[in-house]
Amino acid sequence: MDPEPGDRVRVERADVADEGVLMPSSDDERLVLKLDGGYNVGLDRDAAAVELVEAGAYEVGETETEPGTRSEIDFGEDRPQIALISTGGTIASTVDYRTGAVTAQFDAEDVLRAVPDLAGRANYTGRVVANMLSENMEPSVWRELADAVAEEVERGADGVVVMHGTDTMQYTAAALSFALDTPVPVVFTGSQRSADRPSSDNVVNAVCAVEAAKSDLAEVVVCMHADETDDGCVLHRGTRVRKNHTSRRDAFETVGGEPLGRVDYTPDETSVSLREDADYQSRPTDDESADASAEVGIAADMATDVALVKFTPGMDPAALDYLDGKRGVVVEGTGLGHVHTDLIPRLAELVDDGTTVVMTSQCLAGRVCDRVYDTGRDLLDAGVVEAGDTLPGTAKVKLMWALANRPESVERVMQTDLAGELTEESQPWR
Repeated sequence: MDPEPGDRVRVERADVADEGVLMPSSDDERLVLKLDGGYNVGLDRDAAAVELVEAGAYEVGETETEPGTRSEIDFGEDRPQIALISTGGTIASTVDYRTGAVTAQFDAEDVLRAVPDLAGRANYTGRVVANMLSENMEPSVWRELADAVAEEVERGADGVVVMHGTDTMQYTAAALSFALDTPVPVVFTGSQRSADRPSSDNVVNAVCAVEAAKSDLAEVVVCMHADETDDGCVLHRGTRVRKNHTSRRDAFETVGGEPLGRVDYTPDETSVSLREDADYQSRPTDDESADASAEVGIAADMATDVALVKFTPGMDPAALDYLDGKRGVVVEGTGLGHVHTDLIPRLAELVDDGTTVVMTSQCLAGRVCDRVYDTGRDLLDAGVVEAGDTLPGTAKVKLMWALANRPESVERVMQTDLAGELTEESQPWR
């Protein structure tokens, strides 16, 4: 009898031998072995000899749930109602059995089973909007996600936790910041390291995100590890956050200001502290409106023909030809917002043809000011719009939103703060 998923096996190929638990496979040509150290290795089935060591050593359950699935878990009437919405990502992931890498295929309800510390903190609804790695995220999914968040709040959710892959989380968080006027916290969280790794951050991030979803916030935030310890998470505004490291657990930072707060975590106690001087949106009070908690504003349309372009020395003006016909272009310029002089006529042509061209800076802090040097003045004369200290990625999402929802006043919208993305005065970053 051939070994089954969950059996402990010994695998030999070439001069290498490994022992571990055989995982389920979505590919008949590959097998995946979970090693004792917690890591997974993908192997060519035809090149490996598999020997059964112990049958049924590990229970392996179902790993994939179709988008649209919704479930409920009730721990009692005195608990707040938290909606867990999954889009995939490492916090809700298993293994890609073709390569041994992790892949996003996990029901939001399974997260509760994977993180027992969530039990009793709230009543939960679990909802799957998508099962994808975040590099595959699309604006159409942003719309589906915004609709799902609004529906859950209107059904009575006291807060929403969105589980999302970390690589593009900042873009989706920005999109929902513009798309939603929410009376409750919408908390994005993820995991830099998957649950099968001993150093996974999924438990702390998930617990802290649920606690943040019970807080006084009424806006979109990102909740991720505060540092390399497991002592808690930081709450970053959805329009001012950036992933600044490929693999560290504390990869996310608030750029151009301070985080809105933090969540301190121990296995016995978790507490949320919001900065007293932070200008954040708060939940409506009971006397402001009898049904204020159910009111959600939503404007989630996005123009998809918008590009983000990074200027580099030596760039050929012809490199901008693919931008012809775009409704919007965000440029990452140097310093105060500059490009090579030879590119300015090309940008002017785009503006004359009806493209909104917005200037941001490659610098991680500070703001665009095209009134200091001749190049900047020439860019303004060409019709380029300054985006202040809006982060480039956020500026692209905002321009997509503005073109779809405020087409008559795009330039004014790009120079107006809507969700904390644009400050009147740049703040120290470090």
